[in-house]
Amino acid sequence: MIKPSVPENENERLAALNSYQILDTLPERAFDEITLIASEICQTPISLVSLIDNDRQWFKSNKGLEVTQTPKELAFCAHAILEPKEVMVVADAQIDERFADNPLVTGSPQVVFYTGVPLINPDGYALGTLCVIDHKARQLNNAQIIALKALANQVVAQLELKKKVNELNTTRLQLEESNQHLEKFAIMAAHDIRNPLTNILLTGQVLKDRFKDKLDEKGNKFLDIINASSYKLISLLEKMLDYSKSSKVLMQNREEAEVMSLLDEVLKLVNIPAAFTVNISSRPVKITTSVVAFEQIMANLINNAIRYNNKPKGIIQIEFTADNWFYTFAITDNGIGIAPENYAKIFEPMTTLGVKDRFDVQGSGVGLSTVKSLVEALGGTIKVNSVIDEFTAFTFTLKR
Repeated sequence: MIKPSVPENENERLAALNSYQILDTLPERAFDEITLIASEICQTPISLVSLIDNDRQWFKSNKGLEVTQTPKELAFCAHAILEPKEVMVVADAQIDERFADNPLVTGSPQVVFYTGVPLINPDGYALGTLCVIDHKARQLNNAQIIALKALANQVVAQLELKKKVNELNTTRLQLEESNQHLEKFAIMAAHDIRNPLTNILLTGQVLKDRFKDKLDEKGNKFLDIINASSYKLISLLEKMLDYSKSSKVLMQNREEAEVMSLLDEVLKLVNIPAAFTVNISSRPVKITTSVVAFEQIMANLINNAIRYNNKPKGIIQIEFTADNWFYTFAITDNGIGIAPENYAKIFEPMTTLGVKDRFDVQGSGVGLSTVKSLVEALGGTIKVNSVIDEFTAFTFTLKR
């Protein structure tokens, strides 16, 4: 008996095999169906999906055998992977010097005829074979060899599919873990933000109670604005925390509201400079959507229209329409504009264009990615159109 030699790229080959996380897994119908078909086509009692590990051959599928593995030094398949581009055919192992005194030939399972097609992964590594075995000397015809090669390709395809599923599951778990960390961070950040907001609200209420008779109408109005804005921000903060846990909440908590009323609330939260004019289509329209998400989307886009505007007189145009399926909103400004090659980039998380705003502050790269996520969670899309130093128009849709 001649023991199989070790492939030159054995370390890399084993690493490739282990990347599939397939060794010692339970039987699977997809692989068992392939070995069943192989046996039927080749008319052999035994058919195997054999994977060559460091010191053993392990069978992912083993039609006609009761064992799940054998030592590598006895494995016909360990010889087959040495010539990965060739189909290894042993017509009669009893007269082949490599196998004549092999215990698998002289004893159970009495391997006499063997044909193995190497399982080559996309990177060119031979992971093992799809093989057929008989207890008597024989040959396969050309059609059977072609069919066996095709089935070997299907084995590799199944391995690749499982690998992709494993990778996706790993990514999903990582994202879930990341989301848990983000949720904890959001809760802590919300707590830190809520405390000063509550202090502002309480201070405003105390000032209102103690000094309302000593302040003029304008002073009392300012205090009312402070109190109303504090209430609004605390409420917004609580809702945002709920939505951070699941985007489904956005679709579940939909309300009917007047667009003009919603925009009025947004403009109260946005600091509109005196040099800016905001034009809003005045046609009254009711929409049914997540109010807090809509307000966050609009506040972000209007803030950007203000921040990235270098004109002495800023103009912001807000338009909205509706059809049977979507509400459509457009926010257009006469600001610095965005180059076409950056249209996709501006929506990427934590990505900025390195441009400072009219207040000499650089963006964080969070705002527009958040807007995109909210719009998509509400069943819509968002796009941008712009001409440098002339205008920028953001158009987004929300599912009705």
